[in-house]
Formats: sequence, structure tokens, C-alpha cells
Amino acid sequence: MKEKKHVLKFIIKCIAIPAAAVFVIYLLNRPYKQIDDEKYMDFWNLRMLGNQIQLEQIDFANVGSSHGAYNFNYAMLEEQDKTCFNFGHASQTYTYDLALLKEYHEYLDEGCLLFIPVSYFSFNNETVNESEAQALSIKYYHFLSPRHVPDYDLYTDIVTTKLPILSAGTDILKLFPDLNLTLKVQAADGEDNGINLEEFASRAQQRYDRHFNNKDEYFLPERIEELHDIITYCEEHEIVPILITTPFSPYYTDLVSDEFKQEFQSVVDGVINDTGVSYYDYSHDERFQSHLEYFSDADHLNEEGQQYFMEVLIDDVTELQEALD
Repeated sequence: MKEKKHVLKFIIKCIAIPAAAVFVIYLLNRPYKQIDDEKYMDFWNLRMLGNQIQLEQIDFANVGSSHGAYNFNYAMLEEQDKTCFNFGHASQTYTYDLALLKEYHEYLDEGCLLFIPVSYFSFNNETVNESEAQALSIKYYHFLSPRHVPDYDLYTDIVTTKLPILSAGTDILKLFPDLNLTLKVQAADGEDNGINLEEFASRAQQRYDRHFNNKDEYFLPERIEELHDIITYCEEHEIVPILITTPFSPYYTDLVSDEFKQEFQSVVDGVINDTGVSYYDYSHDERFQSHLEYFSDADHLNEEGQQYFMEVLIDDVTELQEALD
């Protein structure tokens, strides 16, 4: 009889302990999910896309990494009652550009102009290690359907979107602010009215190191093929692709070797010759290179620079001029 009681107690424990653990995870997951969502606020525009923009309404858009996300400002076009959208995000590769197009192409109007940034790191990976690449990949589980997530993994989907508490790591301390002893992340110094040239040059070197150091191959064949795939997808869906190299400061371009620039140009020329797509290169444009006041750092424009860049595009880009006529 005693033996039966021991067996019964053991069975109860086997059921009760996992059940209690699941219940605790459930209780913690609900508030943590709200905290986790805050990490993806830069994607909030995608979440709200359907509420703000109707199907087949976008006239002008862009994809791209930070050179797309932070260099295109459509305020001037929106004042002309044009619908615009920025699909760019930091470190975004052509892999995810194409995935976003497949997910949201139905919002692009027939004849929509799509600016595709072509940067010095576009044919490699802007992410610098496997951990950063994984963190980038996880973001897209929040905003793409499984069929469009590159290298989709069900387990990653579950712990990312349904039970993020399981992959919280040290972030779980955010549930208990009084116990959070981790170091606070320091925000970047705010812009000054003046330009500290020494600091500007230092940040240019940091950007160069990120884009060029510890890279085994600068021009991966799969990246070049992915750009071809984006252009083909645009043509199949009556979207007009336009390649753009956004403005860089001389503090950035002067660090890049002539040999690399020649090979980069050769790769871009190959894409242009194969596809017939238009290409506009502002990497060494004197309208920007001679005016550091347009830059927030070595290879990104500030708000004033973004607005001027759009003025330049309207004047220079033939397809844009025709779309506005």
C-alpha cells in the first residue's frame, strides 16, 4: 500500500512540477512579450502598413540597409500627394529586401519607382558576426509570413513570436527593474551645430572597419544574384527598379582603395548591362562631398541632407521626373 502511495506521489510530482513551470512561463511571457516588442519599434511602420496605406497605392519606395533607411526622406513628394514608403532597415541585405517585396508588393502601385541602394558592403554582409546575423534574422519573424522568411525555422518562430521569454537571456531582468544591474546603453552623442572633424574622421574609420575588415570576400556571387532576383521580381510585378549609391562623405570614400572601387564599379556595370536598369551614383558627388553639414556621420545623411538629396533625385532621376509629370 505504501509503495502505491509513493508511486502516486511520484506521478503527481511529475505532472505538477512541469505544469507549474509552464504556468510560470505563461505568466512571465505575457509582460515580457510587450518588452520584447519594443526592440522592434523600427519595424513599426510595417506593422501599421495596412492601416495607413491601401493596396496598390504606393508611388515611390525604397529597400536597403541603413543607406536606404536613413537617407530617403519623402516629405517633399508626400506634399505633392504622392504615397511613399521606406522598407529600409539597418543591416538589411538583398535577401531580406526581396523577402519584404514578396510580402508587401501588393501595396505598390503599378509603375511604382523602387530605389535599391547599392553600397560598398551590399555584395557582402554588413553584419560582423554570426550572433549579429542571427539577431537580424530574428527580427523578420515578427513582420514576414513563414513562407517569406529566409531559412524559416519553426522552433525559432515559436521562441521569437509566441514565447520570447524562452530566449530572453539577461533581458528577462527587464521584468524586474529594481534588480536590473546591467549596464545602460549609452545613446550616441547628439548632433552639434558645429562639426568636430576629428570625431567625424574617427567615426568614418569605425564605419570603414565595420564594412571592410575581417571580410573573406567582398563580392559574393549569391549577393549579386540576389540583386538580379530583386530586379527580375520588380519587372514581373510592374515595379520600376532604380539602383542608387547614396552620398558618402570624403572621410569615408578616401579610406576605400581604388582597387576596390574599380571592382565595385565593374560588378555594378555587369548588373546594369545584364538588366538594363538605371543607376545613379552619388558616392563622390561634390554637391554632398563638399558639405559635411549634410551628414550625420561618414555615410549617412542628416535631415537637412535627406531633404536636399530628394531635391537632387527629383532633378536627376529621369524616371522620377516622368512619374511626377
